[in-house]
Amino acid sequence: MENNEQEIIYGSFKYDLGRLYIAATDKGLCFVSSLNEPLSELEVWMTKAYPKAVLVEDMAKLQHYHQQILEYFNGTRITFTFPLDINGTLFQQKVWHVLNDIPYGETRYYGEIAAEIGQPNSFRAVGTAIGRNPVLIVVPCHRVIHKNGKLAGYRGKLEMKEKLLNLEKYTRATGLANN
Repeated sequence: MENNEQEIIYGSFKYDLGRLYIAATDKGLCFVSSLNEPLSELEVWMTKAYPKAVLVEDMAKLQHYHQQILEYFNGTRITFTFPLDINGTLFQQKVWHVLNDIPYGETRYYGEIAAEIGQPNSFRAVGTAIGRNPVLIVVPCHRVIHKNGKLAGYRGKLEMKEKLLNLEKYTRATGLANN
């Protein structure tokens, strides 16, 4: 590896809802794939976000991230405590920060996110920023829906968004989650 290259550790993990690729730098989790997508989704994202990085498969180094995501899917975790290493514009960072404040099992509209960041007319730009969220599930962009109540836009596809919202709704209704 050259001096200017960064390692991104990745692995593929199977969950009840499907398979995910997750990836991390030495600073924290940097990518969560869409359900059942090929490795190329990670590779395409990486060439844009970390053009000088190299992918290194090492599932053992990702166990801490995998365990918390597994707990989320099992309905026993509602928040994540591991570090993140996600880069974005200042606008994207503001949007992603607000997404983290959406309570587990609840939803918000794009316009509500825009208002929350102090730019109430920027709901389309908010949608674009949400679509660039590299850590699906962890930064809960699946909790943002269209103002008419319908599911709209999601990098992980609407089927994944629906599954995540249903999981959270079920977990809240049954009182499974404790953290």
